[in-house]
Amino acid sequence: MGKRKCADAALDMTPMIDVVFQLIIFFVVTVKMDSDYNKDIKLENGKHGPIIKEMSPLTMIVEVNKRGVISMHKAIFDKKRFGDFCRSKYNKYGPFPVLIRADKKTRHKDVKAVMDILTANGVWKIQFVAIQEKKVKD
Repeated sequence: MGKRKCADAALDMTPMIDVVFQLIIFFVVTVKMDSDYNKDIKLENGKHGPIIKEMSPLTMIVEVNKRGVISMHKAIFDKKRFGDFCRSKYNKYGPFPVLIRADKKTRHKDVKAVMDILTANGVWKIQFVAIQEKKVKD
């Protein structure tokens, strides 16, 4: 019997590359980005406030700097655009919780303006973010 020539066996890499790209996209989307927060905002001390352990995925974090500029994930909003964004999110998801990160030197009227926009658009679950002082061990 004579030897048969085998066709060169080839391995199709396309499915493996697809899986690798899917994993990369998954990890990029799900990783928590701390750099989304404005590092210039200095939070007030709130040693008696509750500690937030878990947040709903619908929680919106709004930042107000000391000049009264409204931002979310480093995107700056004017009051009208912020109101439109809140209205569209409310229409899509219904009531959603909001955390306000305001600089300790922010004027009250600027924070109140954000709260007024939120409540005008059906949002009533509003909390403020502060720093809880670290306890000193005896």
